[in-house]
Amino acid sequence: MSLDYTLTLATNAPAARIAARSLPEHLEWTPGTGSLLAIDLYETLGLDISLWADRHGYVDARSDDGMFEWEPDPLVSLAFNLDGPIDQQRAVANMINIVRGLLDSGHEDATLVINGDLLLLARFDRKIAKHNRERWWSAYPTANEIIPG
Repeated sequence: MSLDYTLTLATNAPAARIAARSLPEHLEWTPGTGSLLAIDLYETLGLDISLWADRHGYVDARSDDGMFEWEPDPLVSLAFNLDGPIDQQRAVANMINIVRGLLDSGHEDATLVINGDLLLLARFDRKIAKHNRERWWSAYPTANEIIPG
């Protein structure tokens, strides 16, 4: 079963700049239509990433406090697909390392949502809040350690 995660950053930075911040050691992003960039890391990290810049975004997901809604404008989104040959625990840890790198290298407001439904993390005013700890974070202890809080 494929798991899809979306990291949304409230930023007017070009997609290429966010791509460089997300994987500084990987310069082989494949250009797509418009501002879409993609990179296939299935064999090495167990995931692939699609990244695009947009305007008038909308995020809604279930959080610890009920339904969460946010309308970032402008934004850059990164979609992580974890369906590779690598163990799921390791693939999730690899993805969370990328998320952590982006959070550490910028100050944008951000959300991380799984399968378009469940809010895992939100950062507003430079404060990170994890959501769905029992349901998701406890199932991925290494990921839980990568992003403290």
